[in-house]
Amino acid sequence: MNCQLCNKATILFVDEKTKVEYYHCHACEYVFKSTQYHQDLDTQKERYNLHENNEDDAGYRAYFQRFLDFVLPQISDVTKALDFGCGRTSLLASLLEKEGIASAYYDPIYHPNRLDTYAKYDLIVSTEVFEHLHNPKAIFGHLIERLNSNGYLAIQTEFHSNEAESFKKWWYPQDPTHIVFFRAHTFRVLAQMYGCRVVSDNGKNMILLQKTEQICD
Repeated sequence: MNCQLCNKATILFVDEKTKVEYYHCHACEYVFKSTQYHQDLDTQKERYNLHENNEDDAGYRAYFQRFLDFVLPQISDVTKALDFGCGRTSLLASLLEKEGIASAYYDPIYHPNRLDTYAKYDLIVSTEVFEHLHNPKAIFGHLIERLNSNGYLAIQTEFHSNEAESFKKWWYPQDPTHIVFFRAHTFRVLAQMYGCRVVSDNGKNMILLQKTEQICD
């Protein structure tokens, strides 16, 4: 099977414990589960409802603050933002508002009617969303289109080790709603496709990209 992102050949491997099949692209370092393990939104929502995300919880607020501590020092001229895939709460948007950035939020399950079809943004943030996406390439391209010139896309998703045996021992794929897995290099490949550059990544789970004027081949 060819890679969903770069269309290069992939290598199949199987987690012997779960019997789940994965495809690993060594060109863009993307890993994805076989589509037979994908879940619909209703099934995903049942699991998400188990998450105890309380806006008043200090740990939950600190979780988002760490993300903002990575992003905010590296951006400029940002007045309008979107939290894409915010989940049940709008906490991240609220924290951005406190930084003087007018912020909208959207989630296909909990806030499906809050996305302005025509709006563009200086910053789009997406935390713990990309690992759930059935078509991450299309969503990535859509988000870049939603950015103003020189706008930023900030993503948080756990980066895998790029090695099959350690991947099988990793906790992240054990969540059945996690179906696709990235490394910083994967996003660099997507950046080249969709006319943006990588500003920086933290080597673990966060990456910041900026839209540029010219789309690369």
